[in-house]
Amino acid sequence: MKVGFIGLGHMGSAMALNLLKAGHEVTVYNRSAAKARPLASQGARVAGSIAEACRGDAVMTMLANDEAVASVVEGPEGILASLGSGALHICSSTISVCLSQRLAQLHARSAQRYVAAPVFGRPEAAAAAQLTIVAAGEPAALETAQAPLAAIGSKVFVLGDAPEQANLVKLSGNFLLASVIESLGESFALTRKGGVDPQRYLEILTSLFNAPAYRIYGALIASGRFEPPAFAAPLGQKDIRLLLAVADRLGVAMPVASVLRDRFLALMAQGGEHLDWSAIGGLAAKDAGLTAS
Repeated sequence: MKVGFIGLGHMGSAMALNLLKAGHEVTVYNRSAAKARPLASQGARVAGSIAEACRGDAVMTMLANDEAVASVVEGPEGILASLGSGALHICSSTISVCLSQRLAQLHARSAQRYVAAPVFGRPEAAAAAQLTIVAAGEPAALETAQAPLAAIGSKVFVLGDAPEQANLVKLSGNFLLASVIESLGESFALTRKGGVDPQRYLEILTSLFNAPAYRIYGALIASGRFEPPAFAAPLGQKDIRLLLAVADRLGVAMPVASVLRDRFLALMAQGGEHLDWSAIGGLAAKDAGLTAS
């Protein structure tokens, strides 16, 4: 399958490489061209423009936020203007429900197809093609998306024909992960101030809660290791903001999400822009007067 890939950050680069490994003909584009060079050495074609990346059967986007996705899709030489009739846009970015709805409408007007397919997993999961994918779109579009999605993930959960539902699930999942991080941070602060060794506490926790979130984020909080970021704190802040926006629109009270919004604001105010989002789990230790691990 001829697939264009736009957005070569930590996640996007790994996803594009796995498309190549699966035998797809991949054309990559990134605003910073240097990020495309390692993929070129693996057989990818490097596009000089967004339009060049849109000449195949499908184009995938993995970008940071609504603004980046909108600019790539709606620009004068963007995806809408360049993708062929009947071709597919697979958006794996974590974006707002409103933007996903708008993209579905815009692609339909241009006789193009659109699937929202945001992913769960950190860069190491992306590198191992072990991402969990939540996908939604018209049945024919989902069928076309099946092969490229199978190349980047181990599980694909199909929700139905409304793309924005996939984005809603993604935002809700990141809310739950952030909630785990905050509660872990508070628990580690409490036990550490009481004299319990953080690594021993981590062993106990992961025997009780044998889940990736507890293992991954518990280890980061126990060690105070928030650099380099695998998922930068400003992205986590953005996801909680998008979650609260859709909750307001749907009339759903989410008081815990409001607490998380404030925790991210506190982290940013303390210069945490360069840290992993799990650094909100270190705020409770600071609040308790504890020094860094």
